Amino acid sequence: QLQLVESGGGLVQPGGSLRLSCAVLGFALDQYTVGWFRQAPGKEREGLSCISLNAEITYYADSVKGRFTISRDNAKHTVYLEMNSLNPEATAVYYCAAVPYIKGYSVYVSYTYWGRGTPVTVSS
Repeated sequence: QLQLVESGGGLVQPGGSLRLSCAVLGFALDQYTVGWFRQAPGKEREGLSCISLNAEITYYADSVKGRFTISRDNAKHTVYLEMNSLNPEATAVYYCAAVPYIKGYSVYVSYTYWGRGTPVTVSS
């Protein structure tokens, strides 16, 4: 069964950092582009970042550029999102998703597989 499982969310103070993980189960991670998304209460889902097969291509939304870093370890079947300088506006449920690499490297394509999300709360 194909699954993506996010972890690493939680409560963090403004200015703090979190590292999210996305464990991929049941399929070969190295054939997929993986993206990170978030959805804040009452807002539409936002594409944050994505990474190509061998990490040679990465994309970041302007809202997170310079503060978030995406990486992947295909041998460990895991993709990471390092988040720094978090502010309260980052409070959301964070999702990872995967799409076959032939569909491109973008957060704007239709992703095939989705995790259930991990909540992040930025508050003092």
